Amino acid sequence: MNKITLRQVLIPLITVTIICSFWFGPIRITIENIIISIIIIIANYIEYRGKPFLALGFQREKFTFKNIFVIAPLVALGLFLFYAFVLIPGITKLTGTPIDYSGYNQLKGNLQACLSFLLLVWATSGFGEEIIFRGYFMRQFVKFFGESKISIALNIILITGFFGFMHNHQGITGQLVTGIVGALIAMIFYLRKYDLWFNIAIHGFFNTIAFICIYLGWL
Repeated sequence: MNKITLRQVLIPLITVTIICSFWFGPIRITIENIIISIIIIIANYIEYRGKPFLALGFQREKFTFKNIFVIAPLVALGLFLFYAFVLIPGITKLTGTPIDYSGYNQLKGNLQACLSFLLLVWATSGFGEEIIFRGYFMRQFVKFFGESKISIALNIILITGFFGFMHNHQGITGQLVTGIVGALIAMIFYLRKYDLWFNIAIHGFFNTIAFICIYLGWL
């Protein structure tokens, strides 16, 4: 493992403090994940001396039509089928409580609202959450603790556990289901050598399928 400098300790510490102030402070805004992503890019620019995107996992050579528009949508579809037909019934039976989708009721049968919300979700979840949880938190964890099997396992468990917790608006079942899906997406990120473009595409297409189902009244 490379020697970690004081700058590489202080900058992430300050950045995480700022992120927590957004998430747990008195004021919450719809686009907070977009703002946090910009802060992360700036922090990485300082920490990695002008290479913020590569440090997050934005690999230009892996941004191909096949990866983004063929493989990623197929993986997203597979994840969604597992989510809809295995995870939701299984976790609901375990907790005795269905996922709370009430926050999306206004999207059912409303095409304009659904399309507008989907664009926002691509920005805040597809890009925002992947930059924050996979590109930044996971990569920072690897920087400090390495890539041993135990380290990667703890990395995925801790960060995706927090990822699930942040979806508390969906109730306990939604948190558990989202945490498991997040863990699978995190494993993909690791197995593909930290290809953030691919993860963003998977997350975005997964959400797209989910909101189509909400619009049609299937969720």
